[in-house]
Amino acid sequence: MLDHLAEEHQAAVTKKLNAAYALEDYSAAKQALNQLHRELMDFNPSAARSLGEGLEETLTVHRLRVPPQLRQTLASTNVIESAFPVVERVCFNVKRWHGGDQRERWVGSGLLVAEKQFRRVKGHKHIQILIRELEALVTPKTAVAKQRKAS
Repeated sequence: MLDHLAEEHQAAVTKKLNAAYALEDYSAAKQALNQLHRELMDFNPSAARSLGEGLEETLTVHRLRVPPQLRQTLASTNVIESAFPVVERVCFNVKRWHGGDQRERWVGSGLLVAEKQFRRVKGHKHIQILIRELEALVTPKTAVAKQRKAS
């Protein structure tokens, strides 16, 4: 989204984005981002559209009430994206791919190589909180089975 903006606006928008994502409450963060979206519509509609496209998804960690330290890690795709170049390097010399499971094995091997350079997740002690929040969102299997029988 920032690449849509002129340099003179980038610092101010970055500051507002960071302030919004630093808010603990989902509603407050969403309200701040919606306000920024309205402001961007006035002087750069393409930046506003870019912000609006992923707005709900970027607030997932807020909606799940992930503690701030763990949220910092989960709010970015950097963790998984850092593994992709390693997987590419491991798979680069494979000339003939035989079947889908061979690809999965090579990618798995690449991820195992990449795993050696991974660091501990910041806030890893709070992962149990995230698991509880996710479990609360998942419909129990017995409820799903009852719904299927009723229909």
